[in-house]
Amino acid sequence: MSVTRLPLEELAGWYEDPGTGDIRHRSGRFFTVEGLDVRRPGWAVPAWTQPIINQPEAGILGILLKRVGGVPYLLMQAKNEPGNIDGPQLSPTVQATRSNYTGVHRGRPVPYLDLFREPRGRVLADVRQSEQGAWFYRKRNRNMVVEVGEEVAAAEGFRWLPLRRVRELLSVPDLVNMDVRTVLACLSARDGRADDGLAGGPGRGSSRGSGGGFGALMERSRDPGADAAHGTREILSWLSGVRSTVDVQTRPLPLNRLRGWHRSGGRISHESGGFFDVVGVRVEAHGREVSRWTQPMIEPVGTGLVAFLVRPVRGVLHALVHARAEPGCTDVVELAPTVQCAPGNYDHLPARARPVLLERVLETVRTLPGRVLFDTVLSEEGGRFYHARNRYLVVETDEDPLPGHPSFRWLALHQLDGLLRHSYYLNIQARTLIACLHGLTDTAGTTVAADTAAAGTTGARMAADAHRWPVTGGVR
Repeated sequence: MSVTRLPLEELAGWYEDPGTGDIRHRSGRFFTVEGLDVRRPGWAVPAWTQPIINQPEAGILGILLKRVGGVPYLLMQAKNEPGNIDGPQLSPTVQATRSNYTGVHRGRPVPYLDLFREPRGRVLADVRQSEQGAWFYRKRNRNMVVEVGEEVAAAEGFRWLPLRRVRELLSVPDLVNMDVRTVLACLSARDGRADDGLAGGPGRGSSRGSGGGFGALMERSRDPGADAAHGTREILSWLSGVRSTVDVQTRPLPLNRLRGWHRSGGRISHESGGFFDVVGVRVEAHGREVSRWTQPMIEPVGTGLVAFLVRPVRGVLHALVHARAEPGCTDVVELAPTVQCAPGNYDHLPARARPVLLERVLETVRTLPGRVLFDTVLSEEGGRFYHARNRYLVVETDEDPLPGHPSFRWLALHQLDGLLRHSYYLNIQARTLIACLHGLTDTAGTTVAADTAAAGTTGARMAADAHRWPVTGGVR
């Protein structure tokens, strides 16, 4: 794939609406770059305007699963996207917008699509989930895992890989793409478990589940019958209350009427130099449904930081989630990680707008590296975002840093799993971290594959630190 920067004015097939300045495709499909007016009375930043991508169609993100000797394998694709920072990434079996798989681009058919549109196997996961609420307006995709019993050959560019190996590779920077991460998060512990006596849970001859340490803690924490700091009904009532009281008002605004944004040099930028730019690219690709095209993209300024604080409560791992409002969310508020931000953007904002636990996370990373359980930079969706990356962290704590805070709650890992069976509870960043936590279950207390360990990944570090975690008991 060859990607070349291109001024927005030179995008073939796209045009600027003469009345609004919105960037649209001549087919009327794909997506539109529009303006959004956002008002949040009483907040540190009570109002702003911004460009946002409006893609009012649900695509399919699907992974095929088969079992070989009881071990789950996934059909993965090595797929390049114009926004990828370093070439192809590990991608789902199917990753397609509705415009693409209905042939609006007049390209080749999407491989394996029929196995998801009319599943012939056992559907293990099928749920609509949101995407980045700061950059997409009410975007959602259908997240699916379908288990096939028949033999499905791997086409060129595809390979069957063990689920455990895919989870290990989450520790390698910029390798497993965002769409794989969100789908894996939706796969239940039961359906993702091997039953070969080597990689199962307790009671199945599992070396991970029987020897104590972090792996046993994770296995226990994904058990739906395990304890929790708050009951699930209490959590749902709390979230409903937040959604009912948070006042976020959004309305479409012509792109040429945004305050603080300017269009020059072939791009749209904020006057502060922060946040993100809207840029254009020309793409030439081999092996895609379409071999060449142009498009607008969002290019963030700087690398973001996304972190969960975690701790065991009564022997069950809990994560501190934040009920976070974003202008593009379908239901206004979704559960987000403890910290989710681009730190550099807060140089332009009031001090009280800064995420409340950002400094605590950064200080722990600097001074107590042994408490960092996961730390990897991962890319976001490369089809719409250019070189968008976040540093994903899981950081251990012994205490609740915000007791009684109305916007934060501790959720057990099995409660997060349960919410993922439903739409619009956990945002895309939280789903990535949940997939990474599940990967720690596979790597803790075991020997990680040589290629992964050589990269200095979290799995190898967790294997060395597994003895630090108690098998039973309260907060360590």
